[in-house]
Amino acid sequence: MASSEPKPIASQRISAAEKIGYSLGDAAANFVFMTMILFQVNFYTDVMGIAATTAGFILLGARLWDAFFDPVMGVLADRTRTRWGRFRPWILMTAIPWGVVMYLAYATPAGFSAGQMVAYALITNVLLMTLYSANNMPYSALGGVMTGDSYERTSLNSYRFVAVNLAQLVVAGFTLPLVAKFAALYGEGETARATGWQMTMGLWAVLCVVFFVITFATTCERVEPAAEHRSNVRQDFADLLANSPWAVMFVMTLVHFAILSLRGGALYNYYHYYADKAALYDWLSKLGLTTASTGEGSRPGGLLEFLGWVVHADRNNLAGSNVADVAQSVVNVIEKAVFIVVIVLSPVLSNRFGKKAIAIVGFAGTTVLTALFYLIEPQQVGWMIALTVAGAVAYGPTIPLLWAMFADVADYSEWRTGRRATGIVFATIGFALKAGLSLGAFFLTQLLALYGYVANQVQDAQALQGIRLSASLYPAVLFAVCTGLLAIYKINRGLTLQISMDLLARRAQSAR
Repeated sequence: MASSEPKPIASQRISAAEKIGYSLGDAAANFVFMTMILFQVNFYTDVMGIAATTAGFILLGARLWDAFFDPVMGVLADRTRTRWGRFRPWILMTAIPWGVVMYLAYATPAGFSAGQMVAYALITNVLLMTLYSANNMPYSALGGVMTGDSYERTSLNSYRFVAVNLAQLVVAGFTLPLVAKFAALYGEGETARATGWQMTMGLWAVLCVVFFVITFATTCERVEPAAEHRSNVRQDFADLLANSPWAVMFVMTLVHFAILSLRGGALYNYYHYYADKAALYDWLSKLGLTTASTGEGSRPGGLLEFLGWVVHADRNNLAGSNVADVAQSVVNVIEKAVFIVVIVLSPVLSNRFGKKAIAIVGFAGTTVLTALFYLIEPQQVGWMIALTVAGAVAYGPTIPLLWAMFADVADYSEWRTGRRATGIVFATIGFALKAGLSLGAFFLTQLLALYGYVANQVQDAQALQGIRLSASLYPAVLFAVCTGLLAIYKINRGLTLQISMDLLARRAQSAR
């Protein structure tokens, strides 16, 4: 239960159980987020039968609506008053609606016309994105009020992003195999794959609801403003515009998530069209992931077969094989595994050097390593893996730090104005995040079109050049922009400690 009495820093330590409970909330959100990023376009086109261009507008419209709804949600959350706190109730209230709409968004109604199917997809996607904001924005703000201890915030976000990366591994590795398995067991004819999707997403939806309930039940809001100050929406936004660290983090988040969307999509084309398939096949054979590696004509069984991580093709006949799918899946798993390891080290590094310093070094290193991808030849698979691992080591520690820095921005605002508006800070950052994802995907499609890319065929030299640039130099330039923005971010280690102690003193004074 939230308490109106401020607690000293020593009492704002968070148990491992509470950190795990909190982390499950974002793990649940990633069952929707990663499915959306990895599979939603394919689901709309191949299962629902919606034209690709129409599917693109459905996704763009829903994501932009989600981005604009976030600030509204932030205002609502900041003004919520319950005995459970401001933010926790939203996680509980949205849990069951989230599960229901998540299932409906990946259901394919029988007998619908093309127009009805488009309307159904648009309505369910908008509803799902609305619930995503109503749940995930208060969830993100919750991390800023569970403790006022800067080190504990970093530790909390480290737990969170370990859980996030584990959830992403599950989504990336198990969704399509489960769809195929359920389709084979329970589906019929042309609707079999639709049945597989419904059952798989139903399973994920149940997990989401359970995780959200655990998050609500195990967390506590401890940080309260020194005193209640009446403010209005205009005042909240005026405070934001006068908050220079918020402005830096807003722009940085916009650029950062545009990079993730742009490069994430570009890497699919990089492995499917630029990387040499024979070289990828040889690398996968060394890992035991091809039929040839276990004997001619054999079919490996077990977990790898279930996950679809086995290439069923001869090295001399790779056209149309799944070698690129398997190779990129394995690379993604390697990257996520490295992320999980280095995220654990993030609190130690942050406590020693400060969040800002680690973030600058991480983004600067990622800039260089991303740019080096441009120098790799199609046959140099070893270098692709090496740079992926090195990039994960450089970038991984920054993942939890950025979210802890957003909480520091909310503290800075309260420190300057005496008014706390955690919800609106995280909501506007959420707007930048989702707008960045939309813009990154849009810019990627425009770049590919500019360089003459045509799907599902051998690309000419110009198209391959566009793919290489989109996976390397273009995102490297944007990573450099992020590094520069972090350099001018004014909340360093010293100021963070000063703000924390000053706010603690104010709350202690207010309690007397």
